[in-house]
Amino acid sequence: MISSMSARTIAVLGVFGVIALSGCGSSGSDKEDSTTIGGGADPATVQVIKGWADELRTGDVAAASKRFAIPSVIQNGTPPLRLTSREQVEAFNQSLPCGATLTEAVAVDRFTIATFKLTERPGPGECGKGVGETAKTAFVVRRGLITQWRRVVDTGEGTSTTQGPVI
Repeated sequence: MISSMSARTIAVLGVFGVIALSGCGSSGSDKEDSTTIGGGADPATVQVIKGWADELRTGDVAAASKRFAIPSVIQNGTPPLRLTSREQVEAFNQSLPCGATLTEAVAVDRFTIATFKLTERPGPGECGKGVGETAKTAFVVRRGLITQWRRVVDTGEGTSTTQGPVI
């Protein structure tokens, strides 16, 4: 547990995000709603995840951050980190270099594995070569809030072997 995590520590997470493995290919539209997202996950959970991604993609870090519970757990190429304040959640969201469009959400036990198509987004950092790649994140959503956000490295067949950023 890290109860006094600095913004600098959270910013380092963005660097780890730039190193994360992403797969290739995916389809989706910015205009999709939770009922058209493939994968069969719980629609209420999909709506939370989609709302977070949409807000982050448009640069509304504060709104995206309000979708996280306090405390929450994030894991982005690091051991799990516990975020215990709204400022820490905002710093984490700000550190992510890419925006994303949700393309699929699959329920696996208590997690919802979300697949995103990466985009640029307003704010610091650049998604760069990651634009158009896919990335996966495992979420736990409780009472309409994200309680866990864990990057998933997709090593399945047909995925790219190039390194790219994650959201």
